[in-house]
Amino acid sequence: MNGQPRFNCALDATMSIIEGRWKSTIICLLERNGEMRFNEILNSIGEISSRMLSRQLKELERDRMINRRVNQNGAVKVYYSLTARGKSIIPVLQSMALWGIENQFVNIVQIEGAANTNEESVPAAQIT
Repeated sequence: MNGQPRFNCALDATMSIIEGRWKSTIICLLERNGEMRFNEILNSIGEISSRMLSRQLKELERDRMINRRVNQNGAVKVYYSLTARGKSIIPVLQSMALWGIENQFVNIVQIEGAANTNEESVPAAQIT
């Protein structure tokens, strides 16, 4: 291969943007919390190294999913937030989360408002 991404379909193009162990988590954190600093993201995830977080943030910025804003008033502070393009993928991630709940955790949890009330219910707000 020539090092270029392979896009056989639109799904390949979408997955190339959000693939990566932490990208969807970062996007969901920024959607939920708004603008965040590096250490806030790092501490919210907990299981990620600062090197990996830096790499994932750079890739998301390169793909125009997040903004990186540097505030140089006094100490340099860097803030991250979703772009309009980043916000546009939230419904896709929510659909993927619902699919995961319905198909991977079918015997563990149930979507709020589903027919069978014998299982635990997960509020929709907790899906992202």
